[in-house]
Amino acid sequence: MRPIRFDHIAIALPGLADAVPVLVGALGGLPDAGAVSPSRGFRWGCWRFAGGGRVEILEPLGADSFLRRYLAERGPSIHHVTFKVPGLIEACERAEACGFKIVGYDDSDPSWKEAFLHPKQALGIVVQLGEPARGGEDPRRSPPPALPDPPPPVTILGLRMRARSRERAMTLWERVLQGACAEDAGGELVFRWPSPMRIAVDIDPAADEGPVAIEFTSEREVTLPGSSHPLDALFMRVDSESLPPRGSRRRRSSS
Repeated sequence: MRPIRFDHIAIALPGLADAVPVLVGALGGLPDAGAVSPSRGFRWGCWRFAGGGRVEILEPLGADSFLRRYLAERGPSIHHVTFKVPGLIEACERAEACGFKIVGYDDSDPSWKEAFLHPKQALGIVVQLGEPARGGEDPRRSPPPALPDPPPPVTILGLRMRARSRERAMTLWERVLQGACAEDAGGELVFRWPSPMRIAVDIDPAADEGPVAIEFTSEREVTLPGSSHPLDALFMRVDSESLPPRGSRRRRSSS
């Protein structure tokens, strides 16, 4: 059976074009795929980075889009993570056995069956479980915006999260999503899949749970637009020399 794969990180923004200065101009992302989902009220575009990590942008369509309500409440922010699973039913049953309630279950499209874990249970982030049909991506999908002569792409390491307890993190990322876990002496947990990206979790019983930042590394200089841009606070650079043995704590630097 195929393993579970951590596929991409999704960010909600008012428009796809808003992401281009950061994802392409600063981080060197390459247009990967995109499409319009009018029945769901959004457009999406995905950019690929060195090593295969992917970041998706969701843009609301129409006045009644759920994304407009989301953006009005939370502003531009990390919306969900997507995991491709070999069997949606089995993944949902495993989640339910661990106490999660499945929302948005939809198997009407044989090319992409999906279900979600609500952020109130899933450590402050929407988790999408998707079962794709065998045979690759839909050829009708169109890539998102690009720029002429972009810089070399950075490496997207994955998503840093915060959880109130080790048990809560282990239940979601290891028991439900079957990630391999490493733990360092400082208590940081790092969950990996046979995928380019990983989930790193800081344990803090007193903090709000949820995503902290998308972490990246690069051998070149990277300058983000600054605090005036809605994506600036969502990305965190990690020094390449501080990426040693798996499970050890990584030293972070400013961008």
